[in-house]
Amino acid sequence: MAYWFAVAAAFTLLAFVLLHILGYVFVRGVQSLGLETFTTDTQGLAGGLRNAILGSLELSGFALLLAAPIGVSAGIYLSEWGGGWVGRIARFMSDVLVGVPSIVLGYFGYITMVLYLGWQFSMAAGAITLAILMLPYIARTSEMALRAQPWSLREAAYALGAGERRVVLRALLPAARGPIFTGILLALAISLGETAPLIYTVNWSNYSWNGHFTHEPVAYLTYVIWSYIGEPYASAHKLAYAAALLITLMVLVINLGARALLWRRR
Repeated sequence: MAYWFAVAAAFTLLAFVLLHILGYVFVRGVQSLGLETFTTDTQGLAGGLRNAILGSLELSGFALLLAAPIGVSAGIYLSEWGGGWVGRIARFMSDVLVGVPSIVLGYFGYITMVLYLGWQFSMAAGAITLAILMLPYIARTSEMALRAQPWSLREAAYALGAGERRVVLRALLPAARGPIFTGILLALAISLGETAPLIYTVNWSNYSWNGHFTHEPVAYLTYVIWSYIGEPYASAHKLAYAAALLITLMVLVINLGARALLWRRR
């Protein structure tokens, strides 16, 4: 009885803290939102958040375009042919990469792309760094989704004369597409909430992205939260609360979409 009471108390405390944080962000964020938030760019410590909203979506979108094909391909290899030492090393490195602080990845991107390659603060440096961050999540989720498929599905495909490539592409991937897509969505949500890697690779811009992948900084929402909340101006605080609400809603929608996919699949 005491055990269940302790569990219920811990859950209640956790739920209260979570709802309090979300409620505070929602109330202060709604009060800070306005039409100019979505229609104007940031002007110093005032203005709107159009450039930051578009920048966050563009950075995560380009990162997803890079990470999803590579991550799913890695998951296929680990699931179907990853029983040897190469597969064990790849899984170990993937687990290590998940545990690496994101600021370390940002520092790596700064040294290799911003300085060594000479791209400076840019969309390319930020998107590639976020793609590296997303890769292990997509790879391991794809591997587990494919491993969860029954061996009878593979045996049936082989019995019909299909080769290994056709078994993977025509039988396994369609059967596991729900969990794989869910893993991709969760990796996207993680990338949207990152700040440290982008400080080192993207920096900040008061303007919307002009289409240049290098030598051009980019705006993003998490920078507004991190930087503007410490400024002694009401306009800066307003932008920070609005950015916090928007990024929270983006992550919430993505997570709910992932949950819906899993529920529908089951």
